[in-house]
Amino acid sequence: MASALLSRLHRHAWLLAVAATLSATLAAEGLYRSGAAQRIEYLYSDFWHRLAGPRHTPDHVALVMIDDPSLNARPDEPLPFWTPHFATALATLKAAGVRIVAIDFIFSGSPERWIAKLGLQASEASRAYDRPFRAEINRGGVVLSAFRLGAGASADDFVLPSPDYLLALPDMDMVANIGLANLRDDADGTVRRFVVAEPASAYAEKQGLPRLPFAALAAVLAAGQDPHARRFAFGDREFAPADALPIAFAGPPGTFRPVSFATLLRPDALALPEVRALAGKVVILGAGFAGMNDVHPTPYSTSLGGANRLMFGAEIQANIVETLLGGRSIATTPAAARLAVFLLAFGLLAVVGLRLSPARAVALVVVAMLASAAAAYLLFAHDILFPIAHLHLGMAIVLAGLALLRLTREERERARIGTLFGRYVSAQVVAGLLAAPELPELGGQAQRITVLFADIRNFTAISEKLSAREVVEMLNAYFERACAVLLAEGASIDKFIGDAVMAEFGTPLPQPDHALRALRAAVALRDVAEQFRAWMTARFPGRGLPEFAVGIGVHSGEAVVGNIGSSMRMEYTAIGDTVNLASRLEGRTKDTGCVILASAATVAAAGAAAITGARFELTVKGRVQAVDAFEIVGVADAPAPLPQRLQSET
Repeated sequence: MASALLSRLHRHAWLLAVAATLSATLAAEGLYRSGAAQRIEYLYSDFWHRLAGPRHTPDHVALVMIDDPSLNARPDEPLPFWTPHFATALATLKAAGVRIVAIDFIFSGSPERWIAKLGLQASEASRAYDRPFRAEINRGGVVLSAFRLGAGASADDFVLPSPDYLLALPDMDMVANIGLANLRDDADGTVRRFVVAEPASAYAEKQGLPRLPFAALAAVLAAGQDPHARRFAFGDREFAPADALPIAFAGPPGTFRPVSFATLLRPDALALPEVRALAGKVVILGAGFAGMNDVHPTPYSTSLGGANRLMFGAEIQANIVETLLGGRSIATTPAAARLAVFLLAFGLLAVVGLRLSPARAVALVVVAMLASAAAAYLLFAHDILFPIAHLHLGMAIVLAGLALLRLTREERERARIGTLFGRYVSAQVVAGLLAAPELPELGGQAQRITVLFADIRNFTAISEKLSAREVVEMLNAYFERACAVLLAEGASIDKFIGDAVMAEFGTPLPQPDHALRALRAAVALRDVAEQFRAWMTARFPGRGLPEFAVGIGVHSGEAVVGNIGSSMRMEYTAIGDTVNLASRLEGRTKDTGCVILASAATVAAAGAAAITGARFELTVKGRVQAVDAFEIVGVADAPAPLPQRLQSET
């Protein structure tokens, strides 16, 4: 049964849909631009990374790691004194044909200075220990690393290599040979983005201090671009300083298969396949042994129920270089496309959701979220990052808006229903109406119901012997008792017509046993009339009033039920042949001598519980064919035996 609420929503769906769509779009776009929901967005994008696993094979970058086997091979040599080994490794890599070697290790101290500090200045070691390493630096093709603290406005804001190595730089050019190893992390401490160039302070510019990030400098040099330039191009894109871009990770930690540093120190290193495979690549040389602290959270670190996997800083740097040299980038969705998707998705949800029940609207939003998440993952697989969290937040806002709309409108509608039907039906029926999932249609609809008419016999003769006030008093007293038994059976009291009462069963709430309810109410009305005789005798003694009695007609059939009338006056009532026949049966109780007359349709619908007396074939006004009717003697609590019923009908 279509409710009045839903019919209203259908008529105004486009207005409500526009309001819900615009509200959700403004909220989602506002959250996106303000970054207030960015952490929720990270949950999705990080999950896409973990779900995708290894995404591509690195073609432009390779890793060389100082691993545990490398350390174990030289347990008595402190790592800061490994510069001769670095020189050997650099010579091997250059001989293998690598393009650039970027050392993710800050040589802030010099072994030669330590030797001198120990008072061994006259030894050969104090003068020549680092000579091979300095020579390799001076040959070029090597990127050293530094670190910037704060804004870089003073010398104290930079952690630089030892002056011995700065003097060995080609042309003593720090901008072209030293990169800042700082990694940019997001608000949750996870590394997801990088910049090609950090904005340099006036002090750093004047002093010629490093300004390019470590990985970006390696990529710039490998691409043959001028590191002193202000803008850089990779693939078909041009990058400006401070443009924060997503790292197109090749995969989770371990995707880059590192070559051990110890391998480069072997005499036959150049003959090894893993070393020859480094030709033409940028090599990131970093630390990857147990206990070192150069590990960072990445999108592969945050997990739902899985182990956190941190990534070595050198591997993150390698991913950045691969992102630039490979022309790979994770593009964010353009604003126009993002808004178009928001408007389309929220609009469809609003229009369709308004026409669904709350449970189905929730199911629709859940399905839409799952489908959009799948679409967002497919876009990610093609290196496009769509703000799916903001889309889902907007969908939730649409759903909440629909729920709020239903709540406020339905509460108003139910209040109106309660006010309207409270005059006709029992409190239990009103409660049932308000608890029903759908409200009754007030505009008029066909229903199968049972109609009851009850009229006071000899009312004219009684009223002639009573004053007007006494007639009203009598009617009020009788109707109070009559309505009580009618409402007890769930009747809808339609109207009072002088001394008669009209009631329907089976409306406004459907009642499968409406015919049986009507017959029970008729029998109860007959008992009320018998009891009311004593009230009449006690209230009006010696008036010579006719004995109080009633006649009751009952018929079941289809009728049009609803708010019927004009714009000036409407009432909830039933009309149609069913109503007319019930009224005609009530009128025939006079000449048949029956208190209750019910049509065969009502008796059949009531079933075996109806105890009948005489059977009549009555001709009534408005009908050509005779109507089968039965005197109703009573209603059994349980179905009567079939022989007794047949005997009563005959």
